[in-house]
Amino acid sequence: MLQESIVSEQELEQGISGFMLELGIPAHLRGYHYLRSAVEMCTKDMELVGSVTKLLYPDLAKMYKTTDQKIERAIRNAIEVSWERGNSVLFEELFGYCNSNEYVRPTNSEYIAAVADYIRLKYGLV
Repeated sequence: MLQESIVSEQELEQGISGFMLELGIPAHLRGYHYLRSAVEMCTKDMELVGSVTKLLYPDLAKMYKTTDQKIERAIRNAIEVSWERGNSVLFEELFGYCNSNEYVRPTNSEYIAAVADYIRLKYGLV
């Protein structure tokens, strides 16, 4: 669980937002906001990553008053944009491979898990 004494909620949100912008996800996309919330939720409870369709998307859908399917699609679109425009060096560090033509973009759950894990390690939330 998130240890409040180590990092504040605001610091965590700012860290996630900054890292997502480094990954090349434009803040104007709806999926950016969904993905930011998903990563934040997963940094606090990594078990959500294992149940993206059963737990995470429904929770996000309730939070944003939309459907699971719209959440999934918007996140997938944000990841596709990031994968096409983003920082190859950062992708290599995060996923072990980059966004060259020979590699397929990571799935939503792989992307969320990798970013959440990176944030957890960066802020000592493990």
